[in-house]
Amino acid sequence: MIAIIDYGMGNLKSVLKAFLKLGIKASITSNINDIKNSRGIVLPGVGAFADCMKNLDRLKLIETIEKEITTGKPYFGICLGLQILFSESEEFGFCKGMNILKGKVNRFNFENISQNENLTLKVPHMGWNSVEFTKKHLLFTDIPNNSYFYFVHSYYVIPEESDIIAGKTNYGYDFTSIVIKDNILAVQFHPEKSQTNGLKILNNFNNFCNKC
Repeated sequence: MIAIIDYGMGNLKSVLKAFLKLGIKASITSNINDIKNSRGIVLPGVGAFADCMKNLDRLKLIETIEKEITTGKPYFGICLGLQILFSESEEFGFCKGMNILKGKVNRFNFENISQNENLTLKVPHMGWNSVEFTKKHLLFTDIPNNSYFYFVHSYYVIPEESDIIAGKTNYGYDFTSIVIKDNILAVQFHPEKSQTNGLKILNNFNNFCNKC
């Protein structure tokens, strides 16, 4: 069973529906035993970084997630589920993340973009955009490079370790849209909203879980 973590935020039902459409057994849960007994963890996210950390802490899920990742269990983060892996975020001031991956989360800033181009760039970054895969991985099986996925976000991650960057997207400038490190796979876009290629991403994550 894939455990979709319920912490009171995120497109939980949309993610669940996507897995079920693929015939993959998944469940929305905040139960620690369910998470420990799962084949893989999915953490979707929509909302504020600080609220996410607060809710996870209130439900005593931060330690559980950290321990399960340490055991080698596959983790798949979506949007905010990617960002909270990092050390800190500047969203609404400074906020600490789980610090599983070193780096920070910054807001889009187009001050250094030319005025003409800047006029067309809005925050949040919302809609379809292409992703350049920068390394080979099972997660990208049967998905052409530079395929389009659906984004909704105002912040993006800046990893300290460049070798964990697995995908890049351009919105005014290049930003990291996929990170992969061992059993940690996380994306800035929303696979559950990304039609055929999004479903392939989720199916490939399931296949990754089967191999771990």
